[in-house]
Amino acid sequence: MKKIANHIVLWIASIVVLMSCDSLNLAPEDYFGSGNFWKNEAQVNGALIGLHADLRRSYFMFYHLGEIRGGTQRVGSSSLNTSLHYANERSNLFDKDRTGIRNWYGLYDNLFQVNHFIDQVENKCTFLSDESRKNLLAQAYGFRALYYFMLYKTYGGVPIVTETEILNGKATAEKFYVERATPQATMEFIKKDILKSEEYYAGKTVSNNYPKMMWSKAATLMLKAEIYLWAAKVSIQGYTATGTDDLKVAKTALNEVVGKFELLKDFGSIFSTSNRNNKELIFTLHFADREATNNASSFLYQQALFVGQVYGRNGKKIENDTLNLKGTGGVFRSEYTYDFWKTYDAADQRRDATFLEYYGDSLLTTSKFGCVMKKGVGSINENNNRVYDADVIIYRYADVLLMMAEVSNGLGEPCADYINQVRKRAYGKHYEEHSYKESDFATNELAILHERDKEFVWEGKRWFDVVRMHDASKNSLAFSASANYPAGSPLISASEKHKLLWPLDIGTMNINPLLKQTPGYE
Repeated sequence: MKKIANHIVLWIASIVVLMSCDSLNLAPEDYFGSGNFWKNEAQVNGALIGLHADLRRSYFMFYHLGEIRGGTQRVGSSSLNTSLHYANERSNLFDKDRTGIRNWYGLYDNLFQVNHFIDQVENKCTFLSDESRKNLLAQAYGFRALYYFMLYKTYGGVPIVTETEILNGKATAEKFYVERATPQATMEFIKKDILKSEEYYAGKTVSNNYPKMMWSKAATLMLKAEIYLWAAKVSIQGYTATGTDDLKVAKTALNEVVGKFELLKDFGSIFSTSNRNNKELIFTLHFADREATNNASSFLYQQALFVGQVYGRNGKKIENDTLNLKGTGGVFRSEYTYDFWKTYDAADQRRDATFLEYYGDSLLTTSKFGCVMKKGVGSINENNNRVYDADVIIYRYADVLLMMAEVSNGLGEPCADYINQVRKRAYGKHYEEHSYKESDFATNELAILHERDKEFVWEGKRWFDVVRMHDASKNSLAFSASANYPAGSPLISASEKHKLLWPLDIGTMNINPLLKQTPGYE
């Protein structure tokens, strides 16, 4: 794994050196499009590591696009009186002038690299064996499906670009003007790509013995299940959910993964930097000291505002650096709410493995409640400094079980066993009193959502989950007060269905005259 991590460092360095010129400037000719590269298998494997590095650089998209809008976090000021970020996104305040993000989140830069890789490996690189070519393309098509699926869940129909025009002759501005495909066409393209990834993995078995930082057949199957689950359930303007047929496809994909991984007994150990590549993990983005770190410090306390200033659950003032942050806590920019935190039972080990709670007075007044999220606390390096090098988890086995619960519920099949496998780990010896009993569709669906909420804090699931999952009338739970924290009003009203998607920023639209605004934001 260390060798792979070192390759990532070298690849990032090469990208900076070799591709720092503007992407539309063909002087000098791009190194990777010339005869200087793609000469042997080592170079191709290096390019594959580069695709993984690109995804790691975009790691924040999973949280930003998939969780921030989910209503589990504070807006305005934190419990330590710091200013919190992303107020509009967390409040679901969007219009054509408040777009939250711009330029497709920069994902077309990543897609350019994936497209170029596919073109070279699929059509050239004749020195590759058939087995090597298939393994490389299985991963590349998985990446492309992932990026377009993230774009689809965020925007609906998007421009579909598969060529690397800049490397295929003289470039003109018009070559880069691509209109948004319809949502229907975009979803069909994503399905085609993930099926191609799966086809290239034909004959490979799913195992639990590989570097989890690398794309795998299990990752392809997880993404396939997620794509088909979304296609089955989420209707937007220009696309109608398919229902049962695609739910069955999702179930088949998940069945290939069920039983191949396992739930760790200790929930907190899933995220420990001393337990990377553990048996629960399916696909992760690797971080390491002196290589790349993440933004977990923005979820943690500043020592001067915390030590000697707040009280623990025992009513006593906290006089120590509880999490041993060593003064590295960032400006506290992201905090989860009391209304969300209090839904955890004290017997649920996930609560204290995920959060450190504190209060503004010794009476533990709930209006003065605060918490920091500690899943990404990282490690202490050889210089005795705190570094935020926890891996970002994209898929793990608990997700398999809860997706199976959702698929089974959608097909009218029993789902309680899948929920209870997750609860057994969460509650341990207290499980019996917290086991879930089979119920009607809507009750099951809400139970699955709430289980996912508690399980996947900071893992980029909550907003996408609440959009995808249904009430009794098969409407999105984004419109349901019962899915919010507190359960008083919905995240968005049914009259604002367009807000299931994000608006496109004016800068991006001005660059490409063929682009049209996301429906509802015109």
